[in-house]
This record gives sequence, structure tokens and C-alpha cells, in this order.
Amino acid sequence: MASLQDIKRRIASTKKTRQITSAMQMVSTAKLSQIQRSTKGYHEYAYRLKAVVSHLIEAHVLDNVDSSHLPMVAKRPVKKTGILLVTSDRGLVGSYNANIIKKTNALMKEHNLTPENTVILAIGGNGADFYKKRGFTVALEHRGLSDVPTFNEVRQVLKTVISLYEAEAFDSLHMVYNHFINRLQADQRNVQLLPLTREVVEETKEQEDEDGQEQSFDTMSAYDSEPDTATVLNVVLPQYIQSLVFEALLDAKTTEHAASSTAMSSATDSADDLISTLSLQYNRARQSQITTEITEITGGMVALE
Repeated sequence: MASLQDIKRRIASTKKTRQITSAMQMVSTAKLSQIQRSTKGYHEYAYRLKAVVSHLIEAHVLDNVDSSHLPMVAKRPVKKTGILLVTSDRGLVGSYNANIIKKTNALMKEHNLTPENTVILAIGGNGADFYKKRGFTVALEHRGLSDVPTFNEVRQVLKTVISLYEAEAFDSLHMVYNHFINRLQADQRNVQLLPLTREVVEETKEQEDEDGQEQSFDTMSAYDSEPDTATVLNVVLPQYIQSLVFEALLDAKTTEHAASSTAMSSATDSADDLISTLSLQYNRARQSQITTEITEITGGMVALE
């Protein structure tokens, strides 16, 4: 049985841990509120850009252009598949990273992907470290994403993703990330980004509709392009892909803050329960010790008589 001194030390240690987890919970909650306020404007921009590309698809613009001038649209035999996965750099975020790894592994199993035919693009240290240890090629590794990412901060990363595809480092690209639903719920999404096809755009639009962001723009039957359709698409499509990736980063970072807040809340509650249990154990042990001391004193007095 633990001594009173040992129990006191455990109570003091647990109280210190509780202070840390409680503070981390408050910090994560503040970061969650900050990123939700800061990203509202960008979601509006991304929404309108998606509407434009969706209209282009519905107007059969992609069907009528020469794909040889549009690397992001051109289909080619899939020799290697790229997977862009978004994880955190640190732990203490519950099952946030484990769920992404699980979703990515399921994608690999579905498409028979191996280290030989897969290229990993990792945003976040957990994903990069996990797949490096298993022999996968990590063509892109970005760590240290800020708590509230800005487009300028990740601009070069977004350009690199597109450049790697155009350089044929991989022939198709999937993105796996955590989608924020609320503070207690998240959904792991697998989105095919490249090559950009009608099916890819329509799948993105369906997800928007599921999130309650149905497009209210009138569908246009045709577009007149100036100077020409291919030139316009060469500008619009990279922006569209960059927008999808950046919006996913914001979504994932929001989920990370929520997961951290929830994990620290659970840790604080567990610390409270442990302190309560230890305090009860201490009081019982102390009571037993006092009873023993009284019995010994009483026994001594009887002996003296």
C-alpha cells in the first residue's frame, strides 16, 4: 500500500498536470475561434471560384479544348499516384492523425498502392515521419504550418504541388484531410484533385452541397473567352487547385484546434477524477493511521494502569 507521502506527491503532481492541460485547452479553444473568424472571407472567395469552374464544366468548356495545352486536364497512364495528406506536427490531438493515416492506408489498399508506385506529399510532420519509416518517397514535406495559415505562407507549397504533377512526378493526385463539422465531430475526406475532370469538379460540388453551401448562381450554357479558352483555363485551373488545397489546409487546421481542445478537456477531466480518487485514498489512509495511533496510545495507557 502506498504511503501517505507517496499519495500526497501524486496528488500534487496530478494538480500540476491538470493546470497544464486546462491552460492548453483554453489556448486551443482561443485558436479555434480565431481561425474560424479569420477564414470566413476566404471561404467566400473559394466558393465563387468553384462556381466559375463548375459553370465551365457544365458549359462543356473542358470537353472542347485541346488538353495538350492544359497539363492539369490531360489524362495520362497512371504509373505513380500522388497522395497529399494533411496531419499535425505534434501530438496531444486525440485521434486526429491516426484517422488520417487510417484513411490514407484505406486509399492505398483500394488502389493497390505500394511504396514503388506512390509519392507522398506531406503537410505536417506526423504523416511525413510515418510514411518515411515505411519506405515511401516523400516528395514534399512541409512542417511548421501556423495556427492560422495564410495563403502567402503556403503559396510556394501550392505551386510545388502543381509543378510536381506537370513534371510527371505522379500521374494522379489525391488529397486526404480532416473536414471540420463541429467541435466534437470531424470527417476524413479523400478528394481526387488531378487530373482535373468533370467527375472531380462534380464531386467537389456535391461535397459543397452536403456542407450546406449550395450554389445559387444561374447556370450558363456557354462562355465567350478572351483571348482564348486555353489561355483562360491555364490561369483559372491552377488557381482552382490551389484554392482547393488551401481551403483543405484551413479546414484541417480548424479540426486540429478542435481536436486539441477536446483532448485537453478530456485530460483535465481525467486529472480531476484522479485527484478525487487519490484524495479519498489519502483521507482513508490518514484516518486509518490516526485510528492506529489512538489505539496504540489507549493500549499504552491501559498497560500503565
